[in-house]
Amino acid sequence: MKLLLTLSFVLALCSSFTTRVGIEDVISAMKAGNSALVAKHFDSNVELSMPDKSNSYSKSQAELVLKDFFANNPVKGFEVIHKGENAGSQYCIGTLVTKSGSYRTTIFMKQKGDGQVLQELRFENR
Repeated sequence: MKLLLTLSFVLALCSSFTTRVGIEDVISAMKAGNSALVAKHFDSNVELSMPDKSNSYSKSQAELVLKDFFANNPVKGFEVIHKGENAGSQYCIGTLVTKSGSYRTTIFMKQKGDGQVLQELRFENR
């Protein structure tokens, strides 16, 4: 009985941890300006909004657009302002600091299967 109770507790703890891993991985990748690591978490279609363009892209297209954005705006850091979750979705609002300026950044992730996928990424001029 104790073993079953302990196993249930560990399983619940692990499943709550895996939910949070996705957003933390994306935040780390944003801090590094690493488009490939961010793209690992993209859903099959991703909504990207940038000061000069906004569109829905396939996963591979979105990675290229983000790579180009980071190439034109070399990342110096990313500061989290707020993050939270709501009904299985996670979000983060932060400031992406680049050599060419700062961008208010919003990350939206949603539970899909047994993991989190990035569905929307917004960069707005500050």
